[in-house]
Amino acid sequence: MTHTSDLTRLTAAELAAKIASGETSAVEVTEAHLARIEAVDEKVHAFLHVDREGALARARAVDAKRSRGEELGPLAGVPLALKDIFTTEGVPTTVGSRILEGWIPPYDATVTRRLKDADVVVLGKTNMDEFAMGSSTENSAYGPTGNPWDLTRVPGGSGGGSSAALASYQAPLAIGTDTGGSIRQPAAVTGTVGVKPTYGGVSRYGMVAFSSSLDQGGPCARTVLDAALLHEVIAGHDPLDSTSIDAPVPPVVEAARNGDVRGLRVGVVKEFSGEGYQAGVMQRFTESVELLRELGAEVVELSCPSFDKALAAYYLIAPSEASSNLARFDAMRYGLRAGDDGTRSAEEVTSLTREAGFGPEVKRRIMLGTYALSSGYYDAYYGSAQKVRTLIKRDFDAAFETVDVLVSPTTPTTAFPIGERTDDPMAMYLADLCTIPVNLAGNAAMSLPCGLAPEDGLPVGLQIIAPAMADDRLYRVGAAVEAAFHARWGHPLLEEAPAL
Repeated sequence: MTHTSDLTRLTAAELAAKIASGETSAVEVTEAHLARIEAVDEKVHAFLHVDREGALARARAVDAKRSRGEELGPLAGVPLALKDIFTTEGVPTTVGSRILEGWIPPYDATVTRRLKDADVVVLGKTNMDEFAMGSSTENSAYGPTGNPWDLTRVPGGSGGGSSAALASYQAPLAIGTDTGGSIRQPAAVTGTVGVKPTYGGVSRYGMVAFSSSLDQGGPCARTVLDAALLHEVIAGHDPLDSTSIDAPVPPVVEAARNGDVRGLRVGVVKEFSGEGYQAGVMQRFTESVELLRELGAEVVELSCPSFDKALAAYYLIAPSEASSNLARFDAMRYGLRAGDDGTRSAEEVTSLTREAGFGPEVKRRIMLGTYALSSGYYDAYYGSAQKVRTLIKRDFDAAFETVDVLVSPTTPTTAFPIGERTDDPMAMYLADLCTIPVNLAGNAAMSLPCGLAPEDGLPVGLQIIAPAMADDRLYRVGAAVEAAFHARWGHPLLEEAPAL
């Protein structure tokens, strides 16, 4: 049997193989990760809720299946941290907000159900910026999460709880959501792997909505192969989601097992550089581009001029959709209810509940969105932003006629200190400068570690962007780069993370 202290350091693929062979049990693996959570999460605060009994019950069911000789799936018995934006039957789902504090959903999101069907062991729900609105997990109503590399710094957002759980070895797999970069940006600043699938590639049924035309769930892991295995479990058509793509899932696992960039044309976008980019981030990115050349890729520099307008367009479209989606939180059906003393009207109760239940960033975005959609301003703001979105998609389409994938830094800087940008929303929004265009166009993208910035010793992420429904290209390129990095360093990047 493998010693339990070693189990938390293994990849998901390694854990699944050991469970399937009987070298260890799903219960032992789950107990090891629950013990790790108990030991370190008081410092990290990656989890909002740990479902200890539910996780152990699922692990026992996996072991019973194996003992009966039943075939186990590729991730059977492997623990996972689930972002607290996916409904989970019988387990609290708060979306990082007081307005849903204590709400226990009566149903599973499609992603949650697919994880259970694949015998993945869900350890609990992870911390996040309220309603996924933020780039640092500081907007959670339940307090910030720390970055395991430096607990005084942010783990990214909105999915900082999921990325921190991976980087602190509390889980080998996690699920995040990406509206403007909330899977990729946390992956970059914690030295992990995060993938935003093609829009519509993973069902949004049961995923609490922020901005419906941008939101996309996706896999988070410590290796490219682990992310691919998880991607395959959660992806695929869902009749419960009208935006779900009715097409086969791209061969992501095969691509991750056969990483090779020889003959690929890789585009470097001119607009993803310049003022505001940390020197160490650009140094590691330049080295990554040179590595791709060494591995046999042809590197092409190109321009996507509309990308400079992406941030402005996003911060009109996303708040506009949020103002519509969050109207359902009216204190009448579920969640918090404030001021209902029998003397107030329904409108007054709704107003008091929203005042008490929504945090400052959520209120800011609702007001921005409501203004942008209001009579007299709709065409000037929301309508114009949608036109810019079309231009961005055209820039991507033109680029992909020339190259197979695009690469860029995932974020302009490494993880910033907790509290540094809380009073400056514009500085916070700039953290998503490189990731937002992908969401506006609906393409697929990945962030994977490409080294440490020399000036602060913190992780830097390399972003790979592929056309819609070409998600396998992300894994093909990512696996090749990851293997080359590991060969060069002799060990995975994460082994350098400070011990908690």
